[in-house]
Amino acid sequence: MPRISVVLALLAAAALAGCSTARLVDTDVQAFSTVATIPAGATYRFERLPSQQLAGAAQQTPLEQIAAGALERVGLRQDEANPKYSVQVGLSARREISYDPWRSGPGWGYGGGFYGRRYGYGGFGGYGYGGGWGFPDRILYRQQINLLVRDLSSGTVVYETHADHDSLQPADAQVLAVMFDSALHGFPHAPLGVRRVNVEIPR
Repeated sequence: MPRISVVLALLAAAALAGCSTARLVDTDVQAFSTVATIPAGATYRFERLPSQQLAGAAQQTPLEQIAAGALERVGLRQDEANPKYSVQVGLSARREISYDPWRSGPGWGYGGGFYGRRYGYGGFGGYGYGGGWGFPDRILYRQQINLLVRDLSSGTVVYETHADHDSLQPADAQVLAVMFDSALHGFPHAPLGVRRVNVEIPR
């Protein structure tokens, strides 16, 4: 009977989790700044690297539009004709298999496994049982956005920020907007080291 109660409790918890109306976007941010302040309403234009120009507007323009919203929220204004700053934005994404560490598979541990967030491979030993049991492997999507602000009069980079987010599905426009907001959190100040920014959004 206790075993049945435990199973029912687990099923109830899973059902409640499935009914959640919020989704957590947890982003790891690292920023660097060479200025203490940037005047509110300062203007900027987007600048594209040669590789981004080659990729074409279909890929880069939507990303810049999302970034523009985040930049506006921290007081910068897009003005392609009379900018004080240039802004470069980029997105890198890759798809990986997250292996169950309790059954066979590439890597290390009990038959191998990849687990944790973005800090690499690890394991408990090398005792693997071969396979045939355990949880299914998961597809993990790793996304990083990059943003660079440069003073056009001097060519000096005044702000650089990177934001990483791992998820079980590719980042859509809503998630990317949160990532840019997180990357610019506290702009133009840049606390030392990597910090976690958690934001809940509707599912």
